Amino acid sequence: MQDTDLQLDALENAPRIGRARKALLRRLIDVVALPSSRVPPQDRSMAGDILLEMLFTADEEHLTLCARRLADKPEAPRRLLRFLACAPPPVARHILELNDGLDGSDLCRVVASGSTEHRQLVAKRKPVPELVAEQLVTFGEPNVLKSLLQNPHARLSGPGIDTLVSASRDHPELCPLLLERGELTPAHAMAMFWWADSDTRRAILQRQAADRLELIASCTDVFPLAAEEGWADPVTRKGLQLIERRQRNRAAIAKSPYDSLEQAIETAAREGLTQTLAQEIGYLSGVKPVTVAKILSDTGGEGIAVLCKATGLRTPSLRALWQALRRPVETADGGEDPRYGHLLYTYQTLTVAKAQTTLRYWNWSLSSAFSPRQPEAASGGHTIDGEEFSAASRTAQLVFGR
Repeated sequence: MQDTDLQLDALENAPRIGRARKALLRRLIDVVALPSSRVPPQDRSMAGDILLEMLFTADEEHLTLCARRLADKPEAPRRLLRFLACAPPPVARHILELNDGLDGSDLCRVVASGSTEHRQLVAKRKPVPELVAEQLVTFGEPNVLKSLLQNPHARLSGPGIDTLVSASRDHPELCPLLLERGELTPAHAMAMFWWADSDTRRAILQRQAADRLELIASCTDVFPLAAEEGWADPVTRKGLQLIERRQRNRAAIAKSPYDSLEQAIETAAREGLTQTLAQEIGYLSGVKPVTVAKILSDTGGEGIAVLCKATGLRTPSLRALWQALRRPVETADGGEDPRYGHLLYTYQTLTVAKAQTTLRYWNWSLSSAFSPRQPEAASGGHTIDGEEFSAASRTAQLVFGR
């Protein structure tokens, strides 16, 4: 109580406040701060109501005094705590940092009505509920987003992660932090890949790509069934394309003017990579034009490493494709160009299984501007827009925009 007495003694010298008000403020704070075993809830509630009315006209010094006393008192009246949490940041920090009496609705109100500093304090709380985190990310404040991602006690919802991944496009420093979050799905990671730095890209390829062994084993009997139907069902065909073991498109090779994917790449290196030839390389690789265009236009090179490893291309073809893009393999003094060296390292450290999974996921998701709509739900005849729930559609929107 000595610290409190010293703080209250300071009030004695404050101008424009009578002794009666100072004494009443002190008594009310004492009552509200008492443990539940010492004061009936009705008394605490009444004291809180009177104290709140007094705080409406109090200055920051008195607000800070009250906030400090109630910082570790979660049983204090919620309206009082909520008011103090919405006060100027020097006052609010005592409640937002230490008091567990605020629930999700209280914190959402602070987030909505407070300043960036308020939201920063909320983002660092233990815990941060999903709905609160979702509201925090809508403001798009980089420092707040960073604090939220670094907080292991914050729970992030699916829509919240969507917004964070989208924000990472303009704030790439968020990418490695997002990669550490357990809520991040492969769909998010594969979207974020296209604007992440080299280290984060490499981590995405190593951590987020699966080998598909269980999927392949579980769906082996479905492939002959789809073949009997002539691959007529587009939904089944698209799903199996993500699971299938083989990567190159044998049907495309039979129709191609080139004997192989390797020959198409050699031609591109020798004569130049035209749009038609780029699409042909995509067809032979078993990917859609939008996918191969995204890979070949990416300046980082990791996508090219994925394409070459997944399709079984050897190092000479990797080198030829790099040269077809008119990118240097050697420096002026004859040494290895650093960007080509990075490409080669990425290629060498990738496994075929993970490269194939990554390439198939890109092809599956990037070609999905919209997912199929189900006309009616079984119950009630309501229209369902599957786009809201589709991982493929969500990835396409994140990468390309709507």
